[in-house]
Amino acid sequence: MRVHFIAIGGSAMHNLAMALYQKGYQVTGSDDTIFEPSKSRLERYGLLPDQFGWFPEKITSDLDAVILGMHAKEDNEELIKAQELGLKIYSYPEFLYEQSKNKTRVVIGGSHGKTTITSMILHVLHYHEKEVDYMVGAQLEGFDTMVHLTEDNDFMVLEGDEYLSSPIDRRPKFHLYKPNIALVSGIAWDHINVFPTFDNYIDQFRIFMNSIVNGGALVYNEEDEEVKKLAELAEIPMRKFPYTTPEYNVENGETLLHTPEGEMPIEVFGAHNLSNLAGAKWICQNMGIDEDEFYEAIASFKGASKRLEKIAQSNHAVAYKDFAHSPSKVSATTRAVKEQYQSRKVVACLELHTYSSLNADFLKEYEGALDAADEAVVFYSPHAVKIKQLEEVSASQIAEAFNRDDLVIYTNPESFREYLNKKDFANSALLLMSSGNYGGLDFDEVKDWIES
Repeated sequence: MRVHFIAIGGSAMHNLAMALYQKGYQVTGSDDTIFEPSKSRLERYGLLPDQFGWFPEKITSDLDAVILGMHAKEDNEELIKAQELGLKIYSYPEFLYEQSKNKTRVVIGGSHGKTTITSMILHVLHYHEKEVDYMVGAQLEGFDTMVHLTEDNDFMVLEGDEYLSSPIDRRPKFHLYKPNIALVSGIAWDHINVFPTFDNYIDQFRIFMNSIVNGGALVYNEEDEEVKKLAELAEIPMRKFPYTTPEYNVENGETLLHTPEGEMPIEVFGAHNLSNLAGAKWICQNMGIDEDEFYEAIASFKGASKRLEKIAQSNHAVAYKDFAHSPSKVSATTRAVKEQYQSRKVVACLELHTYSSLNADFLKEYEGALDAADEAVVFYSPHAVKIKQLEEVSASQIAEAFNRDDLVIYTNPESFREYLNKKDFANSALLLMSSGNYGGLDFDEVKDWIES
């Protein structure tokens, strides 16, 4: 089968390209720019385009499918040529559904926690040598790619993103998977550029729950009021498995999970991650892993990349980086670190980087999000605001939104770097939360500062 990717360099797209290549497909692709690590990984598989740009001549009638990434625009020359030739054009989620429509599809949705829950499930299955197809939004220890496709595996585990499918398909990705087993971890308003009201955003999860196949299963976080309400109102016949945060306690910086066999030390920490673990357990049980097997495997789970990922440690300090950017996740992550390191000074640094977080009207959602930190810092780039063509945001607006008198605000990357460089991290826990990199912060340097 011959497949061409328009915008092959994206995180998800290049992983799918590699997965199809491993499956024996003939794969080509184009993009106007490709960054690391996508560039090196595509090159390793011989899939890196010879030159960057869009080339309509690559689109020929003998292609079996064209896969369109979100990075491309509606007027993309290659897309127009594919439309003119009447070729089958798939969005990323549409193609994944095509690859899995004869399998049992397990879809993990939610505003937060979905990557971690999907990673937990795959870790447990991998530990017990249970082979499944999968798509996950982070690079996992022990897995070569973020997408794996076969003809033979019975299950496909999919991280269900609520963002749009493609430039010409405005449906949320997770509406297209038609799960046999689904999970919803929580609902907290996000992607306001696409879902301008909270009600509109909630409605996407209602549609997702009602896309479960008849007689399927819904695992849901009943501690989330909106999730519980939607689950109880779901219109189709399904089995429902509510979950809550399991009991645990923290002793000397170690989290102990309460299990039927007694207290068990685990590598992850924080109430939100224990909640994620409870959801993952229900999913694994629906996939044939019993409770004892789950606990045995989850004890060694260290977390997904950039999800409370420990990047440095010394006798007197520790540093984590986390993908947190939405208000609810920022709050949960900050509280988790403070709970784990109660006797240390928690320094929480948040970069406002996404469209939603840089929107002046949305900023008020961050009130109290950094309250658990002993020292709170916000970094944002006025240049990023301009690039996203948003109304200018001032430092005073940010200070007012977070409602914290001692909030420190940086807009210059070098000034922020200097602040970290000069800081005494003795008896501290540093938390770096961003979906970016603070204007070019070198995390290896951070490691040196913590460990020196």
